[in-house]
Amino acid sequence: MPPSPAYRPEPRFFDLGADYGDAVGPADFPQTILRFRNDRAARSVGLETLTDAEWIAHFGRFQPLPGQPGPVAMRYHGHQFRTYNPDLGDGRGFLAAQMRDDRGRLLDLGTKGSGQTPWSRAGDGRLTLKGGVREVLAAAMLETLGVPTSRAFSLIETGEALERGDEPSPTRSAVLVRLSHSHIRFGTFQRAAYLGRADMVEALIEHARAAYHPDVAAGDVPGFLRAVVEASARLTARWIAAGFVHGVLNTDNLNVTGESFDYGPWRFLPHYEPGFTAAYFDQTGLYAFARQPEAVFWALTQLGGALKTVAEAGPLTEALNGFGPAYIRELRAAVLARLGVQSLGEAADQRMLDTTLALLREGGEALRWEPLFFDWFGGFASSARALGGPRGKLYQGETFDAFRFALFEHAPDQPERLEHPFFAGAEPEEMLIDEVEAIWAAIGSDDDWGVLEAKLGRLREAGEAWGLSGC
Repeated sequence: MPPSPAYRPEPRFFDLGADYGDAVGPADFPQTILRFRNDRAARSVGLETLTDAEWIAHFGRFQPLPGQPGPVAMRYHGHQFRTYNPDLGDGRGFLAAQMRDDRGRLLDLGTKGSGQTPWSRAGDGRLTLKGGVREVLAAAMLETLGVPTSRAFSLIETGEALERGDEPSPTRSAVLVRLSHSHIRFGTFQRAAYLGRADMVEALIEHARAAYHPDVAAGDVPGFLRAVVEASARLTARWIAAGFVHGVLNTDNLNVTGESFDYGPWRFLPHYEPGFTAAYFDQTGLYAFARQPEAVFWALTQLGGALKTVAEAGPLTEALNGFGPAYIRELRAAVLARLGVQSLGEAADQRMLDTTLALLREGGEALRWEPLFFDWFGGFASSARALGGPRGKLYQGETFDAFRFALFEHAPDQPERLEHPFFAGAEPEEMLIDEVEAIWAAIGSDDDWGVLEAKLGRLREAGEAWGLSGC
């Protein structure tokens, strides 16, 4: 059957032309076993009416959706761990489609593991099934906690045996499709600047401005950068409030809409640990938890350098200098949202932020990150629940008293959320590495997908309770 009337194809990136991407074909997989389809995400773009067979045809065999011209591997460069690499590009994925969602936003369907492209650099263009499951879990948890994120749209097992150096091999293969608010990366602009193509930089700016930041006036390059800075500051603050470590904040993994995507190595903090890293190969801690704001700002300066091809340095620098204040402002707002309380003004909100981090720091390994926000959500109304719960004995002393004073200053925001059954439990939903590995073990050893499905169901319930998706 055709997509629903809500499906509105709009392949805007393809209008940029051949300088920005290469038409490609998908791999011909020996199998296509549907393992996950995100019907909530599909509903937002009018694709929920597809049958499973049609779903596999479009997202396993990649027959173009109506109104879509076919896959294109996007071209970009990027700094990888601060070393410039001009040989990047979509090496195991492509942009499959673009459409408007039910909020009017232009969204992409992009792939991971869909086969080799001109940018594969001797790679096989494939994705492990474990990698696909991990991306489904990361995106679901981030969405639950109100972080701007791509959503895992589809995961199809493809029946190949892959050799990998970082997991037991041979291992199972899959192709993932994500629904994302733009795959135009900082590195997309870097490539055009590297080539000395001011015309390409200008075309990219106008395309991204019109599609994603229409409030910025045409030709206002510093204004465009300022919009990207603001969006990136908001994203980074939400990562921190969620206790999330992205793992690989290269300039080809950050985009112009301030939405995170492409979850390879990632972790959620078990407890407060500024130097916590997600990638085993990040031996210097460049992208450690507490260094993520620094990493994002550094990446933004590289974007600014690319835009300097067509704009004066002074106004661009001024736009970049807005990151620090925007980040602190957004971090205050993100922590208040996680605690379920209203703003009381800059000074009181900063006190709330400072005392929350101090309590987490002092709590050490005994006080896990996520349970603090669960225990005290809604402020004063949760006192009996928090003090009588499994961590009640941790909530004492001067540092806790300062936290409680700051929290009780703030009025609860939508206190009716505490009536949700989720808050009647003793523990929140977390996404620590042991549980991630256990979910994969059930799939890898016994082909038991029920554990994953149950986890995703609990995350949906938690997301309803937190009510953070629109904050």
